Amino acid sequence: MKLRSQFLVVLPLVLLIFTTESCSRGWLRTKIRERFQKRMEEKPAPIASSDLTKKIEAPGDYTFTFSHGDIPRYYKVHVPKSYSINKPTPLLLVFHGGGGDMEIQSNEEYYHQISKSEENGHITIFPNGYSKYKSGKIATWNAGNCCAEARDKKIDDVGYVKEILNHATKQLQIDKSKVYSTGMSNGAMMSYRLACEMTDQLAAITAVAGTDNTVTCSPTKPISVLHIHAKDDDKVLFYGGSGSSFKDKSLVTDFVSVPKSISKWVKFNECNPTPKRVLEAEGATCDEYSECKEGVKVKLCVTESGGHSWPGGKKPSLFFGGASPSQAIKANDVMWNFFSDK
Repeated sequence: MKLRSQFLVVLPLVLLIFTTESCSRGWLRTKIRERFQKRMEEKPAPIASSDLTKKIEAPGDYTFTFSHGDIPRYYKVHVPKSYSINKPTPLLLVFHGGGGDMEIQSNEEYYHQISKSEENGHITIFPNGYSKYKSGKIATWNAGNCCAEARDKKIDDVGYVKEILNHATKQLQIDKSKVYSTGMSNGAMMSYRLACEMTDQLAAITAVAGTDNTVTCSPTKPISVLHIHAKDDDKVLFYGGSGSSFKDKSLVTDFVSVPKSISKWVKFNECNPTPKRVLEAEGATCDEYSECKEGVKVKLCVTESGGHSWPGGKKPSLFFGGASPSQAIKANDVMWNFFSDK
C-alpha cells in the first residue's frame, strides 16, 4: 500500500516533467524555424544582370536574371578559359538538389563542376529553382510528382529552361548538337523531365541520386540516359519510395525505383533489354544497354555506398548527416565519358 501511494505521488511528477520537456522541445523547434525563416527573408536577391542581349566573349562567371511567369528567375554561367567565339562549344545544364540553389551547385568544393568545365572546355549553366525567398535559397524544381512548392504551384520550369537556352544560344557560341543536362536529386528528376519534354534540344542527360518521377513523358526522339545512384541512398530509395529522413513527406513523393526508371528508358529507346557489364570496380559497377535506336545508350552506374550524394564530390553542410559520397567513381568523369562516347 505504501509503495502504491509513493507511485501515485511520483507518477504525476514524471508526467509533468515529460510534458514540460516535450513542450520545451516543441517550443525550441518553433523558435529555430522562426529564426531560420527570418534569416532567409533577410537575405538579398542575387546580384545579376538583366542584359540578356550582350554577347559573352570572355571567359569567367556571369549571373543573369529575367522574369518568367511574373517570377524573377536567376542562373549562373561559367565560361572556360579555352572558350572561343569562333568555335561552337558544348553546354551542360546543371540542376541543384531540392532545398539547394545555384550557388551550392556551382561550389567547386562540393561538385567540382567548374574544374571539370576548365578541363573539358564546355560551358556550364547553373539554373536556380523556384524559391519563395528573393535570395533564391531553399529552391526546388517542378519535376512532375516532385518537389515541394515548385510542384504545388505548378511552376513552369520547363519553359524557364527553354528561355535560358534561348538566351544562351544568342550570347554564346554553343554547339546545339552537344547540349546536355544533369542534376542532383530533385535536379536529376528535372533532367528526366527535360528528356521527356525538351528531347529535341538535348543530346543526353545524366541523373544522379534522383529517379524519373515525371507525370507524362513523350520524348520526340531517342535520347541517351546515364543514371548514377548509391545502393544505400537513404532519401531516394534505390528500390523505390522516400526515406525516413524526410520529416514531411508531402513535400516529396513515393519515388519511382531506379530499376523502373532504367526500364522505362530502355523501352523508350528500344534498346537490347540485356545489359553489358562495362565496369566492375571496388564499390561500384556500371551496366550499359546498347543496340538502341539511332545509336543512343542507356547506362546505370551503382555505388555500394555514398548515400544520397554526388560520387567523387563532397556533401554540402546543408545536407548534414548521412554517408559521405562514394569515391569509387567520379560522377563528372563517368558523365563526360558517357557524353563523349554516345
